Amino acid sequence: MLPPYVYTSDWYEMKAHVDAIVRATKLGCMLYNNPVAYKTDFLPDQIAELASEHENLKAVKESSTDVRRVAAIRAVLGDKLSIFVGVDDVIVEALGVGAIGWVAGLVNAYPAESVRLFELAKAGKQEEAFELYRWFLPLLRLDTVPKFVQLIKWVQEQAGVGYARVRAPRLELRGADLADVKAVFERAKATRAKIDERPISEFAGA
Repeated sequence: MLPPYVYTSDWYEMKAHVDAIVRATKLGCMLYNNPVAYKTDFLPDQIAELASEHENLKAVKESSTDVRRVAAIRAVLGDKLSIFVGVDDVIVEALGVGAIGWVAGLVNAYPAESVRLFELAKAGKQEEAFELYRWFLPLLRLDTVPKFVQLIKWVQEQAGVGYARVRAPRLELRGADLADVKAVFERAKATRAKIDERPISEFAGA
């Protein structure tokens, strides 16, 4: 569930919007909080209010870019809602404070790296997670800027799992935007390490 794209308002109206959606279905719902893109910020206390009134509100995709929000939501809700991270370059930090899932941007292009990073971070394997994270971060940061759709689709095309085509009003990358993402992709390609496929339990100190 997203807030309206073209209208930003107060909690009274946003709550009415979410209420209408949740009441219209028996399906489990995930609230998408992305104030950077959509200008509406669902605060932890507001999320708790929604969760107290709707049994089928099951999760929140937290994309405020502030990793402290994960702990803040847990502080008022405990484990009542499943908290998913929606910003790629805070995944390790967010898992450390209670997130349980990741709605990932680069996962189609880099499935093995995404899964292994999640597993390592979730298991508390900080050293191993950081080594992979350090390599992955320039790519993951493509998910945090206004043209993230164009950038991710371009990378997926290079990886052979999609196309760079986008729908208007978005346009395909050109000029400095294209040069920058090419540099990030080529650097990642040149330094890509083979993923250790051992079960996490076999890592040192498990």
